[in-house]
Amino acid sequence: MKALFSALNLLLLLMLFGFYPSMTIGPKEGWQVYSSAQDPDGRCICTVVAPEQNLCSRDAKSKQLRQLLEKVQNMSQSIEVLNLRTQRDFQYVLKMETQMTGLKDKFRQIEDDRKTLMTKHFQDLKEKMDELQPLIPVLEQYKTDAKLIVQFKEEIRNLTAVLTAIQEEIGAYDYEELHLRVISLETRLRGCMTKLTCGKLMKISGPITIKTSGTRFGAWMTDPLTSERNNRVWYMDSYTNNKIVREYKSISDFVSGAESRTYNLPFKWAGTNHVVYNGSLYYNKYQSNIVIKYSFDTGRVLAQRTLEYAGFHNVYPYTWGGFSDIDLMADEIGLWAVYATNQNAGNIVISQIDAQTLEVLQSWSTGYPKRSAGESFMICGTLYVTNSHLTGAKVYYSYSTKASTYEYIDIPFHNQYFHISMLDYNARDRALYAWNNGHQVLFNVTLFHIIKTDDM
Repeated sequence: MKALFSALNLLLLLMLFGFYPSMTIGPKEGWQVYSSAQDPDGRCICTVVAPEQNLCSRDAKSKQLRQLLEKVQNMSQSIEVLNLRTQRDFQYVLKMETQMTGLKDKFRQIEDDRKTLMTKHFQDLKEKMDELQPLIPVLEQYKTDAKLIVQFKEEIRNLTAVLTAIQEEIGAYDYEELHLRVISLETRLRGCMTKLTCGKLMKISGPITIKTSGTRFGAWMTDPLTSERNNRVWYMDSYTNNKIVREYKSISDFVSGAESRTYNLPFKWAGTNHVVYNGSLYYNKYQSNIVIKYSFDTGRVLAQRTLEYAGFHNVYPYTWGGFSDIDLMADEIGLWAVYATNQNAGNIVISQIDAQTLEVLQSWSTGYPKRSAGESFMICGTLYVTNSHLTGAKVYYSYSTKASTYEYIDIPFHNQYFHISMLDYNARDRALYAWNNGHQVLFNVTLFHIIKTDDM
């Protein structure tokens, strides 16, 4: 019986995995790119549709195969139970065989010596017969088990036929054609993804708390222009009276506190609105409207320039104060400075800055009061302004430098630790870096994209 069970197991394994060497995985729904719809301006809208995680579980063929496999597994378990029971009964039969041999000897003895037959022999014979009595239901069970095994064999033959039919149906697909279609879709998807550089802010989710450290105010950042393998983190605690920048080789080192290098800046900084861009630190020099460009590689100041008419030293800060008059930031387009001037009645001015010389390339005057802003950040040339640094803050106002227009919006986000003193967008990570009451946190952003295609 054990040999039979092993043979059945081998049959199942051959049937499911090795009996059909040409069997391949059938096609399944995957990433789809739709790009035929056009808006009124003639731009082609590229839509990427990803499969749901449970899509395959709803596929008819997959469901049928899964049911068949479950049935085979149930059969395998039944055969295992049957095997254990028959092994037990086989031991019992061996015992009965010994007793039957002894009974045969008794009959032989009686046959040889009829005259000396005594009551004791009859009593022994009766006892042996009583011991053999349970053998009858055991033999009946063997008959039942044999029928079950025949049924199992028939089930396996049926399963084999069904699986063979499914294999033939799947094999009917032209996999070369499907492969070419997949390559085409992947190429179009990559083409769309490469154009997902800019979009309109739709949602802010999180936050994700990375670390709890430092004072109530500070800044931490990564460089958006470095490769994905370069994940250095820079950390600047406090908003004034400090010149020490701490560097960490990665986020994990930052979390564990494994500092790799320390920089002693030539000038103290003001506020918390610094930015690291293409290997250099850009910050506002304390008690001035001077912007400093400091190289981490050389340890020298590469450039400095006065931001003309910009208020400083708590003249036009964000709502929380902290000498946050001048906010330096970067996005997909380049380097920016956000500040306020008397000439613009204390309202926000946006200036695009040359990253090499710090020269102002172009400026936009908005009508949003700088002192009423909780924080602000740039995404794709659009300034987004929050209405507070406290609980209940939301992105309330946006200004597009491309269109020179503004709008009032309502994008809430969770101010988990009740006091935000730094909020900056990182274009590489597509995330907002924030300093929230001594906690370093990340917010993920969702952008809406309309992609202009050349060939669709």
